[in-house]
Amino acid sequence: MRFLFLIASNLKRKKLRTLLTILSILVAFLLFGYLSAIRVALSSGVDVADADRLVIRHKVSIIQLLPESYGRDIARMEGVAQLTHATWFGGIYQEPKNFFPQMPVHPDDYLAVYPEVLLPDDQLQAWKNTKTGAIVGRTTADRFGFEIGDRVPILSPIWPQKDGNQTWEFDIVGIYDGAEQGTDTSPLFFRYDYFDETHMGDRGQVGWYVLRVTDADLATQVAEAIDANFANSFAETKSEPEGAFVQAFAKQIGNIAAIMIAILSMVFFTILLVAGNTMAQSVHERTRELAVLKSIGFTDRGTLFLVLGESTIISAIGGLMGLGLAWLMISAGDPTKGAFPVFYFPEKDIVLGLLLVGALGLAAGIFPALQAKQLRIADALRR
Repeated sequence: MRFLFLIASNLKRKKLRTLLTILSILVAFLLFGYLSAIRVALSSGVDVADADRLVIRHKVSIIQLLPESYGRDIARMEGVAQLTHATWFGGIYQEPKNFFPQMPVHPDDYLAVYPEVLLPDDQLQAWKNTKTGAIVGRTTADRFGFEIGDRVPILSPIWPQKDGNQTWEFDIVGIYDGAEQGTDTSPLFFRYDYFDETHMGDRGQVGWYVLRVTDADLATQVAEAIDANFANSFAETKSEPEGAFVQAFAKQIGNIAAIMIAILSMVFFTILLVAGNTMAQSVHERTRELAVLKSIGFTDRGTLFLVLGESTIISAIGGLMGLGLAWLMISAGDPTKGAFPVFYFPEKDIVLGLLLVGALGLAAGIFPALQAKQLRIADALRR
């Protein structure tokens, strides 16, 4: 209790300085929370990618198509449990800034491979019974106010229809949710058979395949077998884990993790200097007081813990307030009003933030604390 009383008294000595230091730390951890949420948004799908899902794409590039007939050969291979495919549609809703993914798929196959996509049975049946039917994720539905029964026009410069018309119209027959917090609920899915018979160009082409293996331990073996099967063909394949495939999309705008680490490193280094300077000034101003404490029985170790306690409490107050405020604000919703496919503060980053709170407190206080520990009573009283 005596330590807590002394620490509280010292923190109240320079109220404005203590407050400004706490606010600086608060802002740093608020920024940490938002950057964590943005990282998840820009790398959407990486954290929830299943280890037993493989993606098979064209070996040259993702923009190169694969024959739909490949699906029959892949499905017969040992270790393949379920198989589906998707194709990038690249459509525009109203104006380019209203971006969200659209993909033609086979309804039953796709939902079997992606069980985290939750669609009510009646809406699935409506999708299968409506050739122009489409389902849209909750994020996009809320963003644009889509409701079941709406007819949504989407302009696709990549896939014009046979008559040259670039505007496709889809009937919204379902709105799906995600089983996990990180599930991307921004895409719109429509029927591949409608897409294949309507677009201008060759029939029977798909963007990529996604499969589930019977055992995650067989993933590498199955991937090698698929690529070997189509080696030296006119459309060679590259099979990779789903996480690597999604990460490749994210890296098109740069190495997100490296960018975030660079920003946060600069921010925390600056805050470390601020907090360290605060503690150094505090120790310097209290040199005689610390000497008096030692003269009445405080040990060198006790003095060390006293200064470290002040630093840790300042860091804890600012850091916990910053993390808490970040969690509240991020939980309130995506500030872009739906431009991010997912937006949340991951639990593992919250834990990392708590560890950083402690590390910042110790790092900012360790040198002033060592200085206080090594302080000699006679020298301090002569100052």
